[in-house]
Amino acid sequence: MSTLTGQTFLLPDLGEGLTEASVVQWLVAEGDVVGVDQAVAEVETAKSVVEVPSPYAGRVGELHAAEGETIEVGRPLITIVTEGGAADGTPAGPAAGTAGVGPDATGGADGEPAARREAETYREEERAGSGNVLVGYGTTSTSGSGRRRRPRRPGPPADDRPVKVISPIVRRLAREAGLDLRSVRPTGAGGVVTRSDVLAAVAVARSGAGVAVAGGAPAGTGDLVPGRGPDTTPTPSAPTPSAPTPGGPARAGRRIPLTGFQRAASAVLTRSRREIPEATVWVDVDATALWELREAARLPGDDGPGLMTYVARFVVEALRRYPVLNARLDVERGEIVVPDRVDLGLAVQGEHGLVAPAVLGADGLSTAQLDAAIRDVVERARAGRSTPEELAAGTFTLNNYGGLGVDGSAPIINHPQVAMLGLGRVIERPWVVDGAILPRRITQLSFVFDHRVCDGVTAAAFLRTVADAIEHPLPAVVRL
Repeated sequence: MSTLTGQTFLLPDLGEGLTEASVVQWLVAEGDVVGVDQAVAEVETAKSVVEVPSPYAGRVGELHAAEGETIEVGRPLITIVTEGGAADGTPAGPAAGTAGVGPDATGGADGEPAARREAETYREEERAGSGNVLVGYGTTSTSGSGRRRRPRRPGPPADDRPVKVISPIVRRLAREAGLDLRSVRPTGAGGVVTRSDVLAAVAVARSGAGVAVAGGAPAGTGDLVPGRGPDTTPTPSAPTPSAPTPGGPARAGRRIPLTGFQRAASAVLTRSRREIPEATVWVDVDATALWELREAARLPGDDGPGLMTYVARFVVEALRRYPVLNARLDVERGEIVVPDRVDLGLAVQGEHGLVAPAVLGADGLSTAQLDAAIRDVVERARAGRSTPEELAAGTFTLNNYGGLGVDGSAPIINHPQVAMLGLGRVIERPWVVDGAILPRRITQLSFVFDHRVCDGVTAAAFLRTVADAIEHPLPAVVRL
């Protein structure tokens, strides 16, 4: 006679030194039957959103955290009631060779057509690149794990076209707003529904205007843009103050907890401000010649390298001449550590916030290779699919805030790096050329550096090297 045993699965080590994660959403409910390697929850770490699969087959006995709750690695996540397992029911991590899937794990007789259609839609999302799977636990696109999602609350009527959603956060936003993702017109690359699309659709729905119209897509691949670029950063809703009670003080507004990503970013930025004595220099640059070079390189069906690629090439060359800026400071040993290559970080506004993934070995790439690498890194960062190595490897950061429609900034250095170069928008301005006032395409370079590793002379020389290459790009490109 078989015995029923509760196996408690602890939140596993998610790598990269992460010690906690927030439950974005449960993919199962208490009483559901699950199989080995079936995703049971989506959790958000400081790095990304990942799916956590179950190492056990059985029926869900208890969910140990609510959606939105943060739990530490090693704490109970879910209890699965299994037949025959360890008699003591000791909490455990993943187990190899766990028994197979029960008869209801693929939906069974209790599955309804609507649930099966939703499962098919989810699998279509995965084939489009939806969802990150926890390394060491996840399934492949060809596995037959028979995962089954908890039915979601119904949304407004929509057609049956497949929905491509890369970020679980997008699905959560839509679910909480009661919005059917199939009613949202996508603006992301390849027809992907983005966070901005959902927020726009929710805003339109609340205004009574019906289905949302596609909004502006992100500005290219991090390229410099003339004038003001589209604002792709969702503005968080401000706390709504409560009406004051007659004769008493006003009540406090609502509280918005920081996400795991925001807490991690806060720690890095705070440490940078606390430890690094940073200084900033800047210069206005005539980018007309570079603009014209980029336009001349365009061919039918091939836009060629973007402006950002050329600037990245100039930055890499300047770092070869001033390697102390492509370094980190070992305070304990009193040493400046200069790596043997340039891993060029790029500031990108992703689904979870601002990240700075790196083009690995950027100094060893040709212009065409660098262009392809930048486009790939930026596209995946926007979709929340940067690798842990890319997010941690940067030795120097290039920040294009021109797409936000601003001219200058004094950015915070991305600790443990020692410098960052920022670029403002490219805009036509009156400029004196050989005694004549002419319209020229001008951009501002802002350079922030750690004053412990170099003085202003070195910083100014680096900045002028990049600026001179932008103003006279042809000789610089030929040298490269």
